[in-house]
Amino acid sequence: MTNAQPGPERKNRKAGSGVTKEPKTTAPTKATSKQQSLADLLLRDEGATLDQMIAATGWLPHTTRAAMSGLRKKGYVIDSDKVDGVRTYRAVAPR
Repeated sequence: MTNAQPGPERKNRKAGSGVTKEPKTTAPTKATSKQQSLADLLLRDEGATLDQMIAATGWLPHTTRAAMSGLRKKGYVIDSDKVDGVRTYRAVAPR
């Protein structure tokens, strides 16, 4: 035989028993990713230089270029112009 002891008695709770929970505060908004901030820079009318993209993300140049390649794979059309020795990149969002 087992020597089971009865557990504590449970009280029946009915809906609206007087115990109310405080509504949760609004959840903080999700921070934008570095890749999204890169896309936002490229989508501007003036576009962005590599130095601007590096400053915004904190990435090294080769990582920034790789991220632009990833945006191409997601459907962004990326164009570049070189004026006075400074290359500026612009993007068109995918449809």
